[in-house]
Amino acid sequence: MKIVIAPDSFKGSLTAMEAATAIDRGVKNAYPLANTSLIPMADGGEGTLETLVDATDGFTKQVQVKGPIGDKVEATYGILGDNKTCIIEMASASGIVLVPEGKLNPLITTTFGTGELIRHALDEGYRTFILAIGGSATNDGGAGMLQALGLHLLDEKGQSVGFGGGSLRDIHRIDAKGFDERIKESSFLIASDVENPLIGPNGASHVFGPQKGASQEDVALLDSQLTHWADKVEETTGIQIHDKPGAGAAGGIGGAFQAFFPSRVERGIDVVINYTKLKENLVEADLVLTGEGQVDSQTASGKTPMGVAQTAQNLGVPTIVMAGSIGPGIELLYQFGIVSAHSIVNSPMKLETAIKEASFLLEKSTEQVVRSYFHNHVPQLQGGSV
Repeated sequence: MKIVIAPDSFKGSLTAMEAATAIDRGVKNAYPLANTSLIPMADGGEGTLETLVDATDGFTKQVQVKGPIGDKVEATYGILGDNKTCIIEMASASGIVLVPEGKLNPLITTTFGTGELIRHALDEGYRTFILAIGGSATNDGGAGMLQALGLHLLDEKGQSVGFGGGSLRDIHRIDAKGFDERIKESSFLIASDVENPLIGPNGASHVFGPQKGASQEDVALLDSQLTHWADKVEETTGIQIHDKPGAGAAGGIGGAFQAFFPSRVERGIDVVINYTKLKENLVEADLVLTGEGQVDSQTASGKTPMGVAQTAQNLGVPTIVMAGSIGPGIELLYQFGIVSAHSIVNSPMKLETAIKEASFLLEKSTEQVVRSYFHNHVPQLQGGSV
C-alpha cells in the first residue's frame, strides 16, 4: 500500500511538515508496513517559502525590513536548490501576522518591506523570482513595494506621498526614472489563486479590506483611493489595471506586478505542486491524505486540498481530507476527487485546547480514517511487505 501525505499547514497550530508527520504517525499506527511519502504543501500563502525551500534543498536569508505598520521586522526570503530562483513570501515582510492585535489598519499599512526584500535579492544577483502574495495586511495597491524599488510617487508639490492605502489619493504624478532597472532583466512568477479585479464590489477593498481591519466607511474610501491609483498607473504605463483579473490580489499588489514587472500569474497550489513533484509521487499511490485548518466552500477556490485532489484525480487516486474544522459547502469538493472530509476534533473542546492538541488529534483521527478506508487490506498488511 502506498499513501501520499500532502497537507497544508493547520494555521496557528501545525506547520505543513508537522501536519504531515502527525498524519504519517496515524497511518503507521493503523498499518506499520504502509509505504508513505510525505510532501508538505502550500497554496501561495504562508508556508509556501518553507515548502519550496525544503522540497528543493534550498536555503534562506534573513533581512531587516520595514514592517506593515512601519516598524522594523526580521523577514526571510528563500533560495531554491537550483541556487538561481528566489522565493519571496509577502507575509514575511508585509503580513497580517506581523500586526499586533488592535492595530490592523489598511489605511496606513504598507508593502514597502516586500519591495526591500526584492531589492536585497537583486543586490545578491538573483533575477528569477517566485512571489507568494497571500496573507498580506495591506491595501496600498503595491505602492509601498514600488517606492522601495525607486518609483517616486509625488504629490502636487513634488513631495513623496506617505505610506498606506489612505495616501494614494495624494499622488499627483508617478516618476519612474529611478525605478530599479534590474527589474527589466528579471522574471517574476506570481503565486496567487485570487482573480479579483482591483476595484469595485469584487475588488481588493470590498472583498479583503474588512479582514485587514477596514470598516465599511474605510472600504469605500480605500476603493476610491485604489481607483485614483489605477488612473495614475494608466497615465504612466498605458496599462489599465482597474478591472484586470488578479489585480486585486494582496490588497492590489497583483495590479502593481502586472503594470510594472515582467510577470506571469499561476495558481499558488500549481506552483507548489510543480516544485514538490507531487504528480510524480502519486504514481501507483492507493490514497492521498491532505488537509488544512479549515475546509469549506472556499477550499474549492484553489486551496491546497482541492489542488492536491485534482492532481490525484487525474491519476485515478482518491483523496481524503483531514481538517481542524469543516464548514458549509464541502459538497463542492466531491467533484474534484475528494472522497470524504473529516474533522480531527473528537469531542467538545475549547479552541485553545484543539490548537494545543492538534498534532495528537490529527494522528488519532487519521488512524481511524485509514483503518476504515483500508479495512479489507488488514490481512495483507499485517502479514508481510506491501
